[in-house]
Order: sequence, then structure tokens, then C-alpha cells
Amino acid sequence: MPEVRRKQKESFEALLRRFNRQIQQSGRILQVKKIRFYSRKKSAAAKQTTALRRRMIEEKKEYLKKIGKLKDRFPGTKALMKL
Repeated sequence: MPEVRRKQKESFEALLRRFNRQIQQSGRILQVKKIRFYSRKKSAAAKQTTALRRRMIEEKKEYLKKIGKLKDRFPGTKALMKL
């Protein structure tokens, strides 16, 4: 992180401009923008557990539909079911 110290009789605006220039020259902003939306890849075990969870939820929904306790959602509704 660049360090900027205030000079004698320097206004805050001038100090802020110097700081911003130092940040831009250091390349920190470009570095942050590159990694902003980076997400690590899931491990094989994590992928498997999420797939199993999705499958169990789907099976539970199908079962509830068959026994008549779950109605099909109407188009346009955003009601979510807690399982």
C-alpha cells in the first residue's frame, strides 16, 4: 500500500490527489479489478455433496406432488418452499 504523508500547508484535496495518483501508479486498482469476481473452483467432494442435496430436494418435491401436499407453482409467483 502506498504511503503518503501530508506536506506543510498542503490542503486535504491536494493530499488526496497525490494519494490517488500513487494508487493508480502502483497498479493496485487494476489488480483489484481483475480479481473482483474471481471464485475458487469447488472440490470434487463439494460438487458431489451439492449434487446429492439437489437430488434429494427434487425427490422430496416429487413425493409431495404425488401425495398432493405440494401444488405446482403458478407462473409469476416467487414463493419458495423450505425443505
